[in-house]
Amino acid sequence: MTKNSDVKPLVKEKVVNKMVDHPQHYGGKGNKYEAIKVIEAWDLGFCLGNTVKYISRAGKKDNIVQELEKALWYLKREIKTLKKNGQENTQAGKSN
Repeated sequence: MTKNSDVKPLVKEKVVNKMVDHPQHYGGKGNKYEAIKVIEAWDLGFCLGNTVKYISRAGKKDNIVQELEKALWYLKREIKTLKKNGQENTQAGKSN
């Protein structure tokens, strides 16, 4: 027979893991368009990945305008980096 105190940590751990592994504000585990799945499938990297992340969760976690401003900040940073490296005319790893 298990004590009630033995069960609670397991239940709490599952809730914490769900919030860490597949939070609903990113689409949830069952969603084939969950933010992390899209970011990895499209090999977006840090800045573009964060852009997609913040757009996908806009209005689901924090203030919608704040989320979109975060997305814009990362998008502008990516554009600045591409221009700095002379890659503004590059397509997905191919030079034009």
